[in-house]
Amino acid sequence: MAAAALVTENFKFVSLFFKSKDVMIFNGLIALGTVASQTAYNVFAFHCPCSSGRNYRYGLAAIGVPALALFLVGIMLNKSTWDVVSECRLRRCRKLSGAAGFALLGTIFGQALVAPLTWAVFSLLQGEAYTCALSEFVNSTSVEGFPAIKGSEVMARLPCKGSVPEELQSFWAEIERRLKYESQLIGWLLVAGMSLAVFLMLCMKRCSSPLGYQQEDYWSQYRSQEKTLFQRTAAVHARLLAAENIKSFFGFVALEKEEKEQLDEFQSAGPICSTDWNRVTGVYLYRERDGFPLYSRLNKWATYSLEHNVEAMDKEMEVLS
Repeated sequence: MAAAALVTENFKFVSLFFKSKDVMIFNGLIALGTVASQTAYNVFAFHCPCSSGRNYRYGLAAIGVPALALFLVGIMLNKSTWDVVSECRLRRCRKLSGAAGFALLGTIFGQALVAPLTWAVFSLLQGEAYTCALSEFVNSTSVEGFPAIKGSEVMARLPCKGSVPEELQSFWAEIERRLKYESQLIGWLLVAGMSLAVFLMLCMKRCSSPLGYQQEDYWSQYRSQEKTLFQRTAAVHARLLAAENIKSFFGFVALEKEEKEQLDEFQSAGPICSTDWNRVTGVYLYRERDGFPLYSRLNKWATYSLEHNVEAMDKEMEVLS
């Protein structure tokens, strides 16, 4: 039962990740941008040092360091990362179960891995970095006709044709072809592994989701619309509140035509207490109340506010699992 609860709760988060059209489009754009950046890097910036002991460091760094940087940027740009931070800061994660934490972190890392995996795959498929990194480790005796007295120092210089004797340059084509074969094979295996993992996750999500397809799709659309409208309304609210404060200080405020129309329409904007901000901030799992869905923390806040039931609201807001 505990394992079933873990899987079900986990895929509540995963279902949102894969069902959100905005997220899928965003991930696609990230992948395309990563491909373009990686291609430009290979064309303009990648230069193998052609030195024993440096080739593999530089080649592996060219694959791993940008991938790590993209992974960290992906984590920082993910809103769910800061939901977790807020949850731990505001409520010390007391009510965040292990299953919910595992699911949420899995979603964050899953989205953050799109760009680094794309970088790694295309680096391997192009083969430049891998060829540079592994060139010095090629066994010269495995290359037909290659002088046996030549060691790793010469093999490391082969990617730079001008740094080796002319009689050895003819061997580079075969060595490069062999290394690119290995690099591309690893790249395609990585693509296959990623595809299989996504397929299995989608299958498990469909089997474990507590919601039907239509309601799950509606939940995704609700969250997207709530986020868009909340940000748009927050921007107007902040503008109006700032205008009122500036007017009280200077006696007037310089507004654009659209801003004047907003001020005339909404009249005023009062500050919102920190308690209410905290109630709508943090990690959220799908819940129901009396058979009716509560799609977000804001949805919960609005439901209980209409009933003026602050005590029940605070109790419900703390329940995450």
